[in-house]
Amino acid sequence: MFRTALVTLVAAGLIVAVAPALASTAPLTGEVGPGFSIEVKKANKDLKTIKAGTYKIKVEDKSSIHNFHLMGPGINKKTGVGFKGETTWTIKLKPGKYTYQCDPHAASGMKGSFKVTS
Repeated sequence: MFRTALVTLVAAGLIVAVAPALASTAPLTGEVGPGFSIEVKKANKDLKTIKAGTYKIKVEDKSSIHNFHLMGPGINKKTGVGFKGETTWTIKLKPGKYTYQCDPHAASGMKGSFKVTS
């Protein structure tokens, strides 16, 4: 009985210790403005491809004439056009193509995309 309880406690401890390591990933940064630029970066590099998973993205909206809009499989999140500041979203990226844009200025080129792989 004692041995079974000990094994159960050790196994539970390993699960608790490993779970945070699996969930942690390098944060993403989305930035729009103050000029007519928009980007998504991971570790200060432009994001082109990333593995599927759950990520935190810090959105820095530096102008009240822009917004940051992220769209893709299962995601449609955006800041308001009048919003200026920072916000952090937890997002689950699934395989596919994701687009980010400034809605009022997307037609003039304020947009980008990245690919999520499995």
